[in-house]
Amino acid sequence: MVYRNLCDDISYMIKEAEKALAELHKVNGLAEAMQATGEKSYKQESTLKKRCGLEHERIIHIQENGPRLLVVAEQAKIFSHRGGNVTLPCKFYHEHTSTAGSGTHKIRVKWTKLTSDYLKEVDVFVAMGHHRKSYGNYQGRVFLRESSENDASLIITNIMLEDYGRYKCEVIEGLEDDTAVVALNLEGVVFPYSPRLGRYNLNFHEAQRACLDQDSVIASFDQLYDAWRSGLDWCNAGWLSDGSVQYPITKPREPCGGKNTVPGVRNYGFWDKDKSRYDVFCFTSNFNGRFYYLIHPTKLTYDEAVQACLKDGAQIAKVGQIFAAWKLLGYDRCDAGWLADGSVRYPISRPRKRCSPNEAAVRFVGFPDKKHKLYGVYCFRAYI
Repeated sequence: MVYRNLCDDISYMIKEAEKALAELHKVNGLAEAMQATGEKSYKQESTLKKRCGLEHERIIHIQENGPRLLVVAEQAKIFSHRGGNVTLPCKFYHEHTSTAGSGTHKIRVKWTKLTSDYLKEVDVFVAMGHHRKSYGNYQGRVFLRESSENDASLIITNIMLEDYGRYKCEVIEGLEDDTAVVALNLEGVVFPYSPRLGRYNLNFHEAQRACLDQDSVIASFDQLYDAWRSGLDWCNAGWLSDGSVQYPITKPREPCGGKNTVPGVRNYGFWDKDKSRYDVFCFTSNFNGRFYYLIHPTKLTYDEAVQACLKDGAQIAKVGQIFAAWKLLGYDRCDAGWLADGSVRYPISRPRKRCSPNEAAVRFVGFPDKKHKLYGVYCFRAYI
C-alpha cells in the first residue's frame, strides 16, 4: 500500500515534469529547454521502476539557474608572528562569470579553525548582510577585509600563539556553498621541556600547562618537523598538540632509535592523555618586551633573583622567552642565570671556547637548589 501511494506520486511528478519540458520545447526549442531546467539530474533506479510498474527509464532534469559558486584562496599558506596582523585571503566568484553574487540571496561568510585531527571546527567569525559575530579569544581581533564585493578575506590582529593552524573560509549563497583552506604559520622556535621532577613526568594536560607557564604553547607536528629540518636533535620523547608522542633525530645513534636508522621525527604514536607520561615540545614566537641579563654586584639565590627583577621594574624571565630571544633576536650571553621555573640556563648564538664551543644553543645547567647563591638572573620587561 505504501509503495502504491509512493508510485502514484512519482508517476504524477514525472508526468508534470514532462508537460513542462514539452511546453518549453515548443517555445524555445529543446536545447534552451534543457538549459532552463539545469545541470543536475536524478535518475529513477531500477528497483523503484519495477515496483511502480514503469516500463521505460525516465530521467528528470531539475535545474538551478546561474553558474556554480566558487571560493578561492590566492595563497594556501600565510606567515606571521605573535603580536602581528595578518590577512587570510579568500574570494568568491560564480563560474565563468566575474560577478560576486546572484543578487537573489544574501551572502553568508563563515570562518572556522580546523583542529589538528580535522574532526572538529572552532568558530572564528560569521558575517551575513550587516550582521557580524566573532567567537572566543578572536572577539575584537577579527573582521572581514571587504576590499571588493567578492572579498571574504579575514584580518586577524594582535596574533596570539594559539592562532597558529588551518582556517576554513566558507561562503554560502542560497543552496550553493564552497570552501577554501588557508594555513597560518608563525615564525618562532620549538624547544623541549621537562620540569624539575625530571624526565618523563608530564601527562598531556600537564604538558599543555607547562608550556603555557613558560610563555609558549604545546607544539604541533608541523612545527616540530620544521624544527627538525632546521637541525633540532633531541633524544627524549615529548607530547605534541595532537596527542601524539614524538622526538626529532638528526644524528642517529644507539640510545635514540638505533645507530643505523635514518634521521627523522620518531613517532611513539598516541598514548593515554591522563596516564601516560613524557616530556613536551613547546612553541613560542616574538615577544613584546625586553629580555636581558640583570647586572648585579653579587650572585643570587632564586628568591633574591625574583626580587632583583621586580626591583628593576621587570619579572624573572621564562624559558620560552630565553629561547625566543636566542633564536629570533640572536641573544648571546655566557652567564648562567635563574629563570622563572627554577632552572638555570644561558643562551649562546656564537659558539666559542667555554661557551658552548660546538653549537649555538640555549645551554641547560639544571635545576639547582634554590638556596644556592651561584647564579645571576635573566629578566623580562613587557612593553605596555
